[in-house]
Amino acid sequence: MAGQLKPKIVKKTKGSFNRFQSDRFHRVKSNWRKVTGIDNAMRRRFKGQPAMPKIGYGSNKRTRHLMPNGLKKVVVRNVGDVDLLLMHNGKYAAEVAHNVSSKKRVDILARAKALNVKVTNAAARLRSEE
Repeated sequence: MAGQLKPKIVKKTKGSFNRFQSDRFHRVKSNWRKVTGIDNAMRRRFKGQPAMPKIGYGSNKRTRHLMPNGLKKVVVRNVGDVDLLLMHNGKYAAEVAHNVSSKKRVDILARAKALNVKVTNAAARLRSEE
């Protein structure tokens, strides 16, 4: 085979796994903890009980972290971080960090455009020059 086929991106998400009885008591937070009781129905996987995390919910290793356009995200905080993506613009896309000022964003976007790097949130916090 000359070219490698791209596998279809399948996102197998169950949603959030909540801690056992976190819906009943305020003192039990919803952060996931594995149930360990010897008689626990959830641990024994009885019908009608919430699902627990298991290996089958994992994504394909080749398509894990891929966005729908086939690129992986890299958080960019300054112009120097964009330069790292010069040789990898076909595999990675830049995402400007949330705490970067609008003034620095303009510099980052200009550098990304020069290097032909895709920016996922390019329209965020752009000032209109008046």
